[in-house]
Amino acid sequence: MALKQISSNKCFEGFQKVFEHDSAELKCKMKFGIYLPPKAETGKCPVLYWLSGLTCTEQNFITKAGFQQAAAEHGLIVVAPDTSPRGCNIEGEDESWDFGTGAGFYVDATEDPWKTNYRMYSYIKDELPKLINANFPTDPERMSIFGHSMGGHGALILALKNPGKYKSVSAFAPICNPIQCQWGKKALGGYLGPDASKWEAYDATQLVKSYSGSGLDILIDQGKDDQFLSAGQLLPDNFIAACTERKIPVVFRLQQASCFCSPCYFFIASFINDHIKHHAKYLNA
Repeated sequence: MALKQISSNKCFEGFQKVFEHDSAELKCKMKFGIYLPPKAETGKCPVLYWLSGLTCTEQNFITKAGFQQAAAEHGLIVVAPDTSPRGCNIEGEDESWDFGTGAGFYVDATEDPWKTNYRMYSYIKDELPKLINANFPTDPERMSIFGHSMGGHGALILALKNPGKYKSVSAFAPICNPIQCQWGKKALGGYLGPDASKWEAYDATQLVKSYSGSGLDILIDQGKDDQFLSAGQLLPDNFIAACTERKIPVVFRLQQASCFCSPCYFFIASFINDHIKHHAKYLNA
């Protein structure tokens, strides 16, 4: 599959690049950012996938999070894809910020008119890793995933639905129980239809309750003053309770920080090194 390089910038002796490609899964052009550490020039490196939140593109994380120095030190390739298909000309795709463009929710839609293009789950799980592994010096057996908000939800469900695929998982302010919050009900109802039982396949709290896969060490950072936490959109307590019941290790850190709207990347940048170290512990083991 052909890649078109959009940009390349030297960064901490590695390169921060952006590429575009035609996605067979999403049936549109997609962009992703990729950081190649210095080690990638001489050998294969593990890959850490980042999933961004609502309204984001591939640019938000690579320009604001400040992860590159830690990634260079630990020898990690970091991939940051876009958050939804773009330019599909679907009626209503640009009407709201929390559904449609920029809000793919990392699910495979089953409802018209979304089901043809909105297949972010399969794109992240299958198509994108195959593309990355075919074009960059990766070790396909060493892969982890993390994300923020909607992307934190995506990271958690991908790890829980695919035991053993990812060495580790972490999240910043993830949407932990989408079947119980307004964001989730809107997105899952729109993409998957009115039968709420079908939504559970994309709900981290529900997935934990039946998880029986390999060991999974989960790290979550949550801003104490996050307006969406107090509004009941994130519901981390439900997820933690389910993890505790299933004896799945989860480190939940309630930080003295906000995490909403544009300031969220100040929060992410404050703790990104901890998350890179968390993943490096497993990816470089």
